[in-house]
Amino acid sequence: MARFALTVVRHGETRYNREKILQGQGVDVPLSETGFRQAKAAGEFLSNVKFTHVFSSDLIRTKQTTAKILEKSRFCKEATVKYDTRLRERKYGIAEGKPLCELKALAKAAGEQWCPDFTPPEGETLDQVKLRAKDFFEFLCQLVLDEAGQKRQPTSGIMDSGLEVFLTETFPSGSNCGPDLNSDSVAQVLDANILVVSHGAYMRNMFTYFVVDLECTLPANLSKSELSSVSPNTGISHFIINVEQGTKEIKTTIKCICINLQDHLAKVTESA
Repeated sequence: MARFALTVVRHGETRYNREKILQGQGVDVPLSETGFRQAKAAGEFLSNVKFTHVFSSDLIRTKQTTAKILEKSRFCKEATVKYDTRLRERKYGIAEGKPLCELKALAKAAGEQWCPDFTPPEGETLDQVKLRAKDFFEFLCQLVLDEAGQKRQPTSGIMDSGLEVFLTETFPSGSNCGPDLNSDSVAQVLDANILVVSHGAYMRNMFTYFVVDLECTLPANLSKSELSSVSPNTGISHFIINVEQGTKEIKTTIKCICINLQDHLAKVTESA
């Protein structure tokens, strides 16, 4: 049995985000000035949390966001970032680099009502994105199990004061957070504390996989629309995960602490 925390952050704003142009994987533009301010704010928000592992999509907008978050960290400035292609944004095929309205036009031309399920030519289906998310999550679970097994001692694990304060004081103040943080969800020792920086559509598919396939426990005050919405730029989501090696496969239980938290962005809006 092992236990870890997973914090997932969307990248900061790009010019294409602002202009509602699809980026996907083939269009890789850097953060805008606002995007850098958002990433800085996210870094300040997470500055007292000691992450044991840091993963990022290998696209420039996530790389820059990750670098800015770590730059503001008290503990992780020198952390090694592992860039993973499984964390890339959904591939939108021929629609990449085009305005969102053109994707809607493609859907209409194909005889489909516009919805997130529509797959443009040469693009990824939602099932394909989910498979990438599933593969990455199972990799994380196995990584934590393996590392916990190697160092397992009666006093092994982490629960630094920065993380405890972060969970018990910061997350419950957010509008998309559960008010029921207790000793079961916080005070137990963690074997790892993982930061992942990824993309909006990818994150929405990952979280749907958590809820539908893995029966993730959600905050009582979280609405379905909040769960299905795309995270704002640098929106922060947090999960506590118990993982156990079964006879045939890994077994997990997931508790969602927060979805798409954006409290840290108030300062960015005020200074804009």
